[in-house]
Amino acid sequence: MKQRKVPLRKCVVTNEMKPKKELIRVVRSPEGEVSIDKTGKKNGRGAYISNGKEFFEQAKKKDILSRHLNVKVSEEIYDQLIEQVGK
Repeated sequence: MKQRKVPLRKCVVTNEMKPKKELIRVVRSPEGEVSIDKTGKKNGRGAYISNGKEFFEQAKKKDILSRHLNVKVSEEIYDQLIEQVGK
């Protein structure tokens, strides 16, 4: 049986290429609204972060998502990411 190609994406914090399923996508909609994309299919500009509390805290400290999404990302989005790891 033919092996399927695994889609890889780059983490904006570590710059590592990882399988898409291991990363969390944060998306900026065409209207400029920033949200966490659990399905990976929302419209807009996306940025991927490795799933781990230390990666979210590092992104918050350096405000990496604002740079990648070209819009000011609120502290609440970073807090939602950190909360999500606890679940």
